Amino acid sequence: MNKNLLLFCFLITNIVFAQQTITKTINSSILGKERTIKIYLPASYEEETERKFPLTVVFDADYLFDLYVGNAILFAQKEKAPEQIVVGIVQTGDRRYIDCDYDQNSGLPTTEGDKFYQFVRGELLDYMESNYRISPFKTIVGNTATANFTNYFLIEDEPGFSAFVNVNPYYSTEVPAMIAESASVVKRGSYYYYLCTGDYLSERKRTKISIADNLLSSITNEKFNYKFDDLSGATTVSSIGQAIPSAIAFIFEIYSSISKEEFNTKIKNLSPADAIAYLENKYVDIEYLFGTNLKIREKDIYAIEGIIIDKENGDYLRDFGEMIYDLYPESPLGDYYIGMGFELKGKYKRALDAYKEGYLKFKGNPKDADVFYQNVERVAQKIKN
Repeated sequence: MNKNLLLFCFLITNIVFAQQTITKTINSSILGKERTIKIYLPASYEEETERKFPLTVVFDADYLFDLYVGNAILFAQKEKAPEQIVVGIVQTGDRRYIDCDYDQNSGLPTTEGDKFYQFVRGELLDYMESNYRISPFKTIVGNTATANFTNYFLIEDEPGFSAFVNVNPYYSTEVPAMIAESASVVKRGSYYYYLCTGDYLSERKRTKISIADNLLSSITNEKFNYKFDDLSGATTVSSIGQAIPSAIAFIFEIYSSISKEEFNTKIKNLSPADAIAYLENKYVDIEYLFGTNLKIREKDIYAIEGIIIDKENGDYLRDFGEMIYDLYPESPLGDYYIGMGFELKGKYKRALDAYKEGYLKFKGNPKDADVFYQNVERVAQKIKN
């Protein structure tokens, strides 16, 4: 293990155990026994008492829980994903195989497997939603045998989760076709499906995963989002460490600030009005799905600036500026775009008023203030001439 990886693991471990993790037992009437779960609550859970948080259910909690939580914390700190509540189901020893048992012919859960399915779908989710503030967005995570089991929550009439993380799944024979059929017809909301494999798995297991990949990659349903990672060259253990952050980045891409790929594929060719609407809708979706009331990031404002300025003679600059003014009334940025909109239309006195209002908001940064004041001087000169 190299020094950088060792340091990373050390940081992850210390971050995880510095946070609020609770171990509980649920007395399940469906299973007829108690089950142990681990619950991670973000640091801000107690601070923001009205806020809701997306939920992630992690199978194989004895080794996947800490790894997922550590990555979730880092992604949240870097604003690449929302803070999450994470619940892990402990499945040590043979328990995971009993929980996830399926019929070899139908590919569906056996009696024991169906009990575990009902426990997760009913008792566990009900417990979490009754006792914690959960947003509509839910993710489920599994590895090998438990990864296969996550798919039973996708083939429901109304899928119980929004995102499915399949790390090296040991697919039952019929599951790839079943999930492809469900993914083709889902209509409400957006669904995310992550799948990975590599040459560390047997040829038989890789063949089933390849079948699933071929089926899922051909789906054109805009409600279904799919990512596949070939992690050949890794090991069965190291692949898990690579898959989890890749899956989080994929699933929560909408939460991140606008990337170059997002701009080029979804925004670049929009009209100014549609670009503004896209930005507003992005943050409405973030609040609804993840319970996070973010202001539009300045980085995202700058991302669509060129569209607003360069297209349609800058007709939407004033609308753009007023949107920013409402979000950041203390910032000169909204005044700047409003002023530019008036200036391009030859309304110099109104442009001058907007630029002056923006200039008065500068505090403690004379260099930036001087640069901004050039707008005032330029327009004043136009009025004079």
